[in-house]
Amino acid sequence: MAVNVVAVDNAPELLEKIEGIFRNMDGVSLLGTFEEAVAVVEFVKENPVDMVFTDIVMPDISGISLAKELHKLGNAPAVVLMSSIPGFSLEAWKIQAYGFIEKPYTKHDIVEMIERYRNEAENKIDGSF
Repeated sequence: MAVNVVAVDNAPELLEKIEGIFRNMDGVSLLGTFEEAVAVVEFVKENPVDMVFTDIVMPDISGISLAKELHKLGNAPAVVLMSSIPGFSLEAWKIQAYGFIEKPYTKHDIVEMIERYRNEAENKIDGSF
């Protein structure tokens, strides 16, 4: 099962890092990268996105606000929040984000989140959920 992802971070070097991780992963299609969260909502409305990996602290709207907007959509993707501020993990839980990854993240952190999503999606397809 291919997992369609997008990444959002206002730091270009971190966006390049996560882009490199996704491009080298089997079964993952990186549909887009964004430096501004506002463009992501429209993109998700028009494309089959399974997961959104987003920074929390950004200048236009926060990753938390983005997650709230995405949750309003009928085809809401799983949102993984990323931050170097550990206290935001509580906020991620409060808004029922799919997950939280503390920065600096590793390839293992990203792979683990993708595998968790893939396993849960396959269980739903099998009717085991």
